[in-house]
Amino acid sequence: MEPFRVHILGCGSALPTTRHLPSMQVVECRGKLFMVDCGEGAQLQLRRSQLSFEKVGHIFISHLHGDHCFGLIGLLSTFGLLGRTATIHVHAPAEMEPMLKAQLDLFFNYDIGYKIEFHAVDTTKHQVIYEDRSLSVESIPLDHRMPCAGFLFREKPTLPHIRREMIDMYGIPVSQINNIKAGQGYTLPDGTEIPHERLVTPADKPRSYAYCSDTRYMPRLHEMLEGISTLYHESTYANDKEDGAQKYFHSTARQAATVARDAHVGKLLLGHFSARYTDENILLNEAKEVFENAYLTAEMKVFDV
Repeated sequence: MEPFRVHILGCGSALPTTRHLPSMQVVECRGKLFMVDCGEGAQLQLRRSQLSFEKVGHIFISHLHGDHCFGLIGLLSTFGLLGRTATIHVHAPAEMEPMLKAQLDLFFNYDIGYKIEFHAVDTTKHQVIYEDRSLSVESIPLDHRMPCAGFLFREKPTLPHIRREMIDMYGIPVSQINNIKAGQGYTLPDGTEIPHERLVTPADKPRSYAYCSDTRYMPRLHEMLEGISTLYHESTYANDKEDGAQKYFHSTARQAATVARDAHVGKLLLGHFSARYTDENILLNEAKEVFENAYLTAEMKVFDV
């Protein structure tokens, strides 16, 4: 299977700490790179990760709090300095478009060298906002102090795998392989029909990754995330700060785990940690009481979806 993984470049909340940088991730799927949120230091973290700047084609911004988008203008500048010519697509709440245009006009009163195409995300709707031949990206409405959306990356189903021993046994020509993968059987020279099911093994199960940025606990959020492979859900506070989480539109680690459990996800990634916690295992342990397959994120960690 081709890689589908998440590179954590930053997993801290708004207040910087000595341990974490603001929110930023790169989703790698079938050779493409998608940046999700772009906090300060994004270009430096991208360089440290040794991921290719050229392969980043789309940037998804969940909302306009600075710890999720203050790194964008610097990253766009660096793309230009590196000689980029391919279009970059920015997907973000509509309120960002005039802000981004003002910054570009102020700082780049010359040709930056490539096109920046803006796509407004309706943060109130769960809908497909990007699609290509191999995957789709859906917006996930979240409950924060300003318009905010999460993002759900879904692989599209692939064709089944043809069994090599069947090719050799029946002398199947290369010209017929795609037809067999598409569902056909094969007819031998003597007229014998070899059924499709005998010639292939099932396709790989499509993988999926959801990024749920800043949000209060949403009791029905799990309905949009049912059965996904990996969920990243903010976990700013421990359970003793549940009232504060509700007040400031954030979630506890236990609430994040509740969403994971109710959605029957495969794996839970915790992040957006408050600077108050010097030992984040407090958050991890609380999450594991509800959903065992939970992990703490940290800069430069890579998780297979």
